Amino acid sequence: MQSRPQSPQGTWLRAIAGAVALLLTAPASLAQQPGSDDAPQQAFNNSCRTCHSVKEGDNRLGPNLNKIVGRKAGSLPNYNYSSSMKEAGFVWDQDKLTRFMVKPDEVVSGNKMQSYGGVSAEEAAKVVAYLQAASR
Repeated sequence: MQSRPQSPQGTWLRAIAGAVALLLTAPASLAQQPGSDDAPQQAFNNSCRTCHSVKEGDNRLGPNLNKIVGRKAGSLPNYNYSSSMKEAGFVWDQDKLTRFMVKPDEVVSGNKMQSYGGVSAEEAAKVVAYLQAASR
């Protein structure tokens, strides 16, 4: 039996079909959005970086947020907190931080954080995840 030479179109179509088959059988992990691991840092950059840093001792318009989870509210040395923040009487945890970013005055009435429109609870959760990772 004599084989016929492949036309350029036939070769091209087989290559496309093979690529499609490979994509359809690839694990779901390969189909994730590139850069999705950067989402928490991007959320921090978009919402917090203008006023805050995660670098210890780098206080800006707002206090640095290095090791904020587990820190008593209003207790960071060398930052001029509002009296309401100094007297808040709680320790920051994931939930409290998330709620504070969404609606600061509902968590600490009279705080100095400027309301710029707030963030969604989903974005705030990403920021908290970034703060915890950056503080290790």
